[in-house]
Amino acid sequence: MYAIIDNGNKQYKVAEGDIVKVEKLSAKEGESVSFNVVMVAGDDGIKVGADVANAKVSGTVVKQAKDKKIIVFKYKAKKNERKKQGHRQPFTAVKIEKIEL
Repeated sequence: MYAIIDNGNKQYKVAEGDIVKVEKLSAKEGESVSFNVVMVAGDDGIKVGADVANAKVSGTVVKQAKDKKIIVFKYKAKKNERKKQGHRQPFTAVKIEKIEL
């Protein structure tokens, strides 16, 4: 059984026991969080829309951290214009505990 959850304007496919890196949440490590459910697929088929209005996916925050650094390099040819920046995106790692219908 798996579910599609919605967080931070992105959708993630999750199953029970998965650890998912989602957009940063304002929850401390060890706290439980719940997500909006878009779709649930199981042995009895796929459910969407009104069928999953009461569905709930809950998980526990494993850690708050920053991702690997990426380099942002802007360059304009023949103008001697260069700009180099680094960026580390903050994320929250969540362990999915339960998918309920």
